[in-house]
Amino acid sequence: MAEEAGCFWCARWNEEISHIYPKTTEGKTAPLQRYDLHSETPDVTFAQKVRFTPTFILINNGTEVGRIEGYPGEDFFWSLLTMMFERADIPLDKTG
Repeated sequence: MAEEAGCFWCARWNEEISHIYPKTTEGKTAPLQRYDLHSETPDVTFAQKVRFTPTFILINNGTEVGRIEGYPGEDFFWSLLTMMFERADIPLDKTG
């Protein structure tokens, strides 16, 4: 997750989703790692430069395979996240 100080939508995501995300199938399959948009970029091959916050980037073997730019609200977030996993052909970890 790319974020930055003062980001209203980052704060809203934190309030609505961050506490539950690690407990979900999605969170177990792709644990959240955060980085500040204005700090050092993680060692990842991005498909394009990150310009907006929040941006949720799905990484597989060090390479971006999907992203959600912005936070569209709780209901849309989960749907977009599921579609991102499906498009990247990453099965969700249903063991936990």
